[in-house]
Amino acid sequence: MIKLFRFLKPYTAAVIGVFVFVALQSLGDLYLPTLMSRIINEGVMNGDTSKILHIGGIMLLVAGGGVICSVIASFLSANTSVGLGTIIRSKVFKRVESYSLHEFDKLGTATLITRTTNDINQIQMVTVMIMRMMISAPIMAAGGIYMAMREDKPLTWVLAVAIPLLAGVVAFIASKMMPLFKLVQVKIDRINLVLREKLTGIRVIRAFNTVEKEKKRFDEANVDLTGNYIKVNRIMAFMMPSIMLIMNFTSLSILWFGGIRISEGSMDLGALAAFTQYAMQIMFSMLMLAMMFIMVPRAQAAAVRINEVLDTIPEIRDTEETKDSFTGKGYVEFKDVTFSYHGAEEPALRNITFAAKPGEVTAIIGSTGSGKSTLVNLIPRFYDIDSGSILIDGIDVRDMTQEELRGKIGFVPQKAILFSGTIAENIKFGSKEATDEEIRHAAEIAQAADFIESMDGSYGHEIAQGGTNVSGGQKQRLSIARALVRKPEIYVFDDSFSALDFKTDSKLRAALKDETQESTVIIVAQRVGTVMDANRIIVLDEGKVVGIGTHKELLQTCDVYREIVSSQLSEEEIA
Repeated sequence: MIKLFRFLKPYTAAVIGVFVFVALQSLGDLYLPTLMSRIINEGVMNGDTSKILHIGGIMLLVAGGGVICSVIASFLSANTSVGLGTIIRSKVFKRVESYSLHEFDKLGTATLITRTTNDINQIQMVTVMIMRMMISAPIMAAGGIYMAMREDKPLTWVLAVAIPLLAGVVAFIASKMMPLFKLVQVKIDRINLVLREKLTGIRVIRAFNTVEKEKKRFDEANVDLTGNYIKVNRIMAFMMPSIMLIMNFTSLSILWFGGIRISEGSMDLGALAAFTQYAMQIMFSMLMLAMMFIMVPRAQAAAVRINEVLDTIPEIRDTEETKDSFTGKGYVEFKDVTFSYHGAEEPALRNITFAAKPGEVTAIIGSTGSGKSTLVNLIPRFYDIDSGSILIDGIDVRDMTQEELRGKIGFVPQKAILFSGTIAENIKFGSKEATDEEIRHAAEIAQAADFIESMDGSYGHEIAQGGTNVSGGQKQRLSIARALVRKPEIYVFDDSFSALDFKTDSKLRAALKDETQESTVIIVAQRVGTVMDANRIIVLDEGKVVGIGTHKELLQTCDVYREIVSSQLSEEEIA
């Protein structure tokens, strides 16, 4: 957790301010019992009303000053903790943004959400407590012991027994709670995972009548977390009575032995009252530390998880010396590329070699699982290859900055993704500088203009989170419009026409042909009708290229392609 406190540098002045005001408040609290002792000894015992009023006035001033210092310290500590949380959230978000898809697969979406919200909230809460209690408690404890010894040294043996006993109880309880708090965060991750899957997959769950099964699955995760919290609360339930028992026995012992010393004439009544107050201040400072021992283990567990995110170095990074690129118009070349997913026994792609030229359409087809989507995911460098090279305009993609590389690619993923906001904002996501005219033009090319204009608000129509208020075909067309408005040198369509009917598919490809005459177009498709007019068709089978050529050439030379065509087209259509 100390590693995260390095982000407090912008709040150094506030931290110093908290220390000063908490210290002043603590010193004032330590001075009050002395004033009370003076009121008893100099005022009450002598019947001197003016003395009582004078010292009482000083006590009011000291107490009022303590209140002001407490308010200022609370404001500064709250502001600092919230600021720390803001900085950590920003750091975590930026780090996660830099992750390759492998890091996302490794950590998981659910745990990243928990770490960015729940875990950072834990850090914020503990930061406030540390800035208040961790400063106040040592001052009160050390100052209380010193002031108690000034009042009566022989009576401090009571504290010498009580303080180690109290510290031992707190340490024992903390050692039992630490492992449980670590488990809490893991179990919260599990609940978030189940809940997220349930909410995103609600259509499938209802369609297959598995609502009860999912309820049971969530209940199991919920009961598991609840059981862990119950264990924590049982330990906490034992802690508070134990601490209060020690504190009450300490007070009783002080009054008992203090009364004996007063009867012997070795101590006065004011000193006993002050000593009792100091003992309570010491005990309460120990109680504050005990509360810290409850909160810190959980925050420490959260800090470990946050540091894990911050310390995870992205697998895909820009090289220190990048090269100027894109001197041409997006010439894409694969040279003997082999790629494997982490943990896989066999490569997903083996020895892939082909070229995609500007002004041409290069299509990729193959059976399910042949590696089509994997291949196009390598072009924007979502994953790094094992061997070989991917060149764009003669320069390896690993020698370019990721921003420059992806800025020249219009990528339409296999699963169309829309964001909450208007239709215009979703299309403009492809280019911030896009004008209204360019947005409308991109929509027309993508065959989306008709359904957009039929909606309430037209291009100002609000898209729900995840695009749930539009159909699959409409999602795909809006995603294509988003890529078109970018006007990139390279277009990558990863099975982006699958939800379109044949008529719309044909019209869209015809419009694309005119729009992308100077660009490199790479299309992944399952339908032969989508790819048969391409300048070059690449046939994949089990991660290998088994054929490259035009539709007619492949019918003569490639058995795999011929099987795909015969499964989709009639003899008359093939001829």
